[in-house]
Amino acid sequence: MTFTLIDWIKYTFWGVFGFMIIDFVIAFSKSFWEGSFKTSFLPYLKDILFYVYPMYFLISIVSLDPTEWTLITLFFIGGLSLIVKYVMDIIGRFKPKPETEQ
Repeated sequence: MTFTLIDWIKYTFWGVFGFMIIDFVIAFSKSFWEGSFKTSFLPYLKDILFYVYPMYFLISIVSLDPTEWTLITLFFIGGLSLIVKYVMDIIGRFKPKPETEQ
């Protein structure tokens, strides 16, 4: 494990995709044990398109940044916020849902 900037970018992507996969596996296993397959790939594909691809785009245009650190900082803030989002989603999956009154 090295600590160059390229490696930190790689670790950030690994963290985002790792938590995305953990969230999917938990959602899939809960729906499997409940007997209903309500888990779909579409929300995760949407997250890749709306969250991960813009992070990749930020890294690809770093050469246009005159300060050479603004876009990299935005990338790491975005990566950290995505990891926090998925951690909160994972925690939310384990909270009991309130029963509706009929």
